[in-house]
Amino acid sequence: QVQLVESGGGLVQAGDSLRLSCAASGGTFSHIAMGWFRQAPGKEREFVAAIGWSGASTAYAHSVKGRFSISRDNARNTLNLQMNSLKHEDTAVYSCAATYSGSYYSVFDRREQYNFWGQGTQVTVSS
Repeated sequence: QVQLVESGGGLVQAGDSLRLSCAASGGTFSHIAMGWFRQAPGKEREFVAAIGWSGASTAYAHSVKGRFSISRDNARNTLNLQMNSLKHEDTAVYSCAATYSGSYYSVFDRREQYNFWGQGTQVTVSS
């Protein structure tokens, strides 16, 4: 069982930056593929970014590519999401997710591929 706790959300203005973190416990973090998803009011949860075991493999949604950067620190069991040039449409609850599926370079961009989820952290971008 893996427990995930997000932090770092808040209210910012368009164009600002924000860094989200996800602390993991209860699992072998270096063998867990991780991802970030978000859900805006009235919309389905959507993929944001994913990262493989070592951090060598990453994937991004088209809407955030070039603005967001996913990273992980296996020594600290922490997943991060650096969000730059934020837009109003980035407003959502951001959740981290984890799975033991795959192997060293695997990344996953579908919700059903993840087994463990955090509670989420609210990001609000004012226009």
